[in-house]
Amino acid sequence: MKADSSGGNMGGKANMKMAETPFESFRQQVEDQDPVLLIGLIVALAAVVITCVFLKYFLTSKTVRSAVLLVGLCDSGKTLLFIRLLSGKFKRTQTSITDSSAPYKAKNDRGSTWTLIDLPGHDSLRPQYLEKFKSAARAIVFVVDSAIFQKEVRDVAEFLYVLLTDTVISRNAPTLLVACNKQDITMAKSAKLIQQQLEKELNTLRVTRSAVLSSQDGSVGGSVYLGKKGKDFEFSQLPMKVEFLECSARGSKGEEGDADLDSLEKTLAKL
Repeated sequence: MKADSSGGNMGGKANMKMAETPFESFRQQVEDQDPVLLIGLIVALAAVVITCVFLKYFLTSKTVRSAVLLVGLCDSGKTLLFIRLLSGKFKRTQTSITDSSAPYKAKNDRGSTWTLIDLPGHDSLRPQYLEKFKSAARAIVFVVDSAIFQKEVRDVAEFLYVLLTDTVISRNAPTLLVACNKQDITMAKSAKLIQQQLEKELNTLRVTRSAVLSSQDGSVGGSVYLGKKGKDFEFSQLPMKVEFLECSARGSKGEEGDADLDSLEKTLAKL
C-alpha cells in the first residue's frame, strides 16, 4: 500500500512538474539573459510605441487641416473668387446658400493641393458652416468688399471677432488672409487702410464684449481673449499668421479679362 501511495505521490509530482515546465522554462530563459540586453529590448519596444503614436498624431493633424476656407459677408465676391482660383474664368454668381468645395492646386514646385471651400456669407448661415469646417482649416481667406468697406466695417469686424475668438481656430492657428477684393473699383479702400480701421473696430468690440461678459456670469462662453490685455488690439498679437492683400476677382479689364489674384495665389503657394 505504501508503494502504491508513494507511486501515486511521485506520479502527482511528475504531473505538476510537467504542468509547470512551460512557465518555468520561459522564466528560466528570461533569467538567463543578460540584464543589459533585456533593458535594451524594453527601451527599443518603448521607442517603437512612442514613434507610432507620434507618427499617427503628426500625419493625422497634417491630413485633417488641408482646407482653405473662403469666408466673408454677402456680396463680398467670395464665389467669383472661388471660381477664378479654380478655373480662371469669369462667371456670374448668386448669393450662396450652401457650401461649395473643390481641389485647388497651389502654384508652387511642391504641387500642393488643398480643398478650397466657399462658405455662405449670409449671417443666418455662417455659424453652422463655420462650425462644420473650422477644424479642417489650414488657412482662412476672409474676403472684404473694399468698395463699400466704410459702410460694412462694423459687420466685417463682428464676423472677424467671432472667428478670432473661437477656441478651435485660436488653437489650430490657421493662416488668416484678409483679401481686400474689388480693387478694380475706383472707390476701393487700400489693404493698409482696411487693416487700420479693423484694428480700431475690433479694439472697440473687445471692450464692449468684455463689459457684457463681466456684467453677466463672467464666463467666456467658449471664446478666447482677443489680442493682449492692457494693449490696443493689433493683428500682430494673434497666434496665427495674418496678411492683408489686395485683389480683384473681376479684374481691371472686366468680364473678358483676367482676375487680379497674383498676391493671393503667391500667398496660398506658401502654405
